Parts: sequence; structure tokens; C-alpha cells
Amino acid sequence: MSEVRINEAIDTLKQFGVRITPQRHAILEHLIQSMTHPTADEIYKSLEGKFPNMSVATVYNNLRVFKEVGLVKELTYGDASSRFDCVTTEHYHIICEGCGKIVDFHYPGLDEVEALAESVTGFDVGHHRMEIYGTCPECRTNKTKIS
Repeated sequence: MSEVRINEAIDTLKQFGVRITPQRHAILEHLIQSMTHPTADEIYKSLEGKFPNMSVATVYNNLRVFKEVGLVKELTYGDASSRFDCVTTEHYHIICEGCGKIVDFHYPGLDEVEALAESVTGFDVGHHRMEIYGTCPECRTNKTKIS
């Protein structure tokens, strides 16, 4: 499945005239296979052994290109580092307050909130974003072991 998504993403990049370098392919592959909403630094650290001459700037530049062609979304949550999501369909995130892990989930019932917000405020709503915060199973288990 991930191989199909990688090939589709490569085709998209080629349609936009983007050259597929080994580093670009590796960054794309990491994003699609990890599903962890990594930061640019996390991507860099995971690939620096394979590409010792690659810089963090290369990762950021590639993420910018991926974002411009619609392959990734940049997620900002108030901390200093953006995270990148290769699932570009509408979905929501639940975020662990202990470790920062982000997990996707889908819930179609919130589209009516946009219509209500328009009706109540007079705004033209373009989109919405929802985040839910809690403690992931791993952090709960670790907390139980410590207690």
C-alpha cells in the first residue's frame, strides 16, 4: 500500500516538474511510511546515516515543495516546530500531552459546525481544525509503572 502511495506522490511531483532526487525520494518515503507526523529535524535524524551529506535545509526545502504541490500538510501546535502530515484528506488529530504523539482519526459529523459558525457570526468559513488532547496508552502504562 505505501509503495502505491509513494509512486502516486512521485507522479504528482513529476507533473509539477519536480526532479526526483534520492534525498527527495527518501524524505517522501519516510513521511508516507512513518505516519508519525514528524518534524523536519526528526526526518533529518532518521535519514542522516543514509545521506551523510544531506542538510536540515534540504529536508525543509523538500517539505516546502511537498506542501506546495499538496502532498503534505504542515501542522503547527504552538510549539517551536512544525510537524508534517502526508494524509491530506480531512481528518482530525488526537495529541498525547505526555509524549507529543499525534494520531489521526476521522469523524465526519463536524462539517455542520462550519455552517453553524457562518450562520451565527456572518463569516465565510473556509475550513476548521480540531485537536483533542489526552494521554496515549504508552504514557498511561509508563505512568502506572512509575506510581
